Amino acid sequence: MTTLTNRIDAGADAVHWGFFDAKLRPLTTIESGETITLSTVSGGPETLPPSGFEVPQALRDIHASQSPRLPGHICTGPVEVKSAAPGDVLEVKIQDITFNYDWGYTAVRPLVGALPDDFDEPHIFHTKIDTEARKGLLPWGLELDLAPFFGVMATAPPPAWGAVSTLPPRRNGGNLDNKELVAGTTLYLPVFVPGALFSVGDGHGVQGDGEVCVTAIETGLVGTFELTVRRDMSLEWPMAETPTHLMTMAFDPDLDDCVVIALRQMIDLVVARTGLARHDAFALLSLQADVRVTQVVNGNKGIHVMLAKRLLDVPKAGA
Repeated sequence: MTTLTNRIDAGADAVHWGFFDAKLRPLTTIESGETITLSTVSGGPETLPPSGFEVPQALRDIHASQSPRLPGHICTGPVEVKSAAPGDVLEVKIQDITFNYDWGYTAVRPLVGALPDDFDEPHIFHTKIDTEARKGLLPWGLELDLAPFFGVMATAPPPAWGAVSTLPPRRNGGNLDNKELVAGTTLYLPVFVPGALFSVGDGHGVQGDGEVCVTAIETGLVGTFELTVRRDMSLEWPMAETPTHLMTMAFDPDLDDCVVIALRQMIDLVVARTGLARHDAFALLSLQADVRVTQVVNGNKGIHVMLAKRLLDVPKAGA
């Protein structure tokens, strides 16, 4: 593990592969409001690129020393935040995201994704990443603008859950795969254990809503996060805030149920901030909110509802 002042780099002794667990020992402890930088790597040995791409030694060391405890992602962490306690909220300000290396992979596999019966043979390709220009060159010559974000950001799950796979997103966050969570966004996560135990992984170079083949441009990223304990708010599910929008989230095998959960959360936010009656808040969402499909491939599917913050900048009803 390479550790600088408030920085942890991915390595064989700095990651947990495939699972979250309240029993994981923190790699470091920071004060509420402090900033930490975490680097990540992605993928198993079968995802490594051909010659011509440089593979980080840290990723090779992880492959050589361990295997996934459960199916899932290589996550860096956890980080303990002093004073965080069950029932609190961890505010995660995503200050910066850069690329950890100059390639990524995308895979199509049988029996997974939004079209599980359509592809009988596995296929994987590698994208060359221009880390400075934030461009990705696909094998057939198409160049894409990149918008890097972490697919996985999580607090530790409740202790009674034991070890759980990182694949399905849950109330502690995890495999959110939400392309809106770029630098400049703030994520809010429920806290279930002392110290919160924040982990991050599953770097994405770019991804569409749905993530229909299960993978984005899977790559390694370096993120800088300001982690703050919030006791002035209470959450059952993760939510987020962009510079312009509020975002509620929900995860369930049934997308219809996700819509219900995410809409009810947004109604609660609108009512709390404006004093509107619930029926008026619901109507406002029908006029101005966007109900978006986050992903449809992670077991628990995802919906996020986005509403412009300017719409709530009005005198509170009854004031």
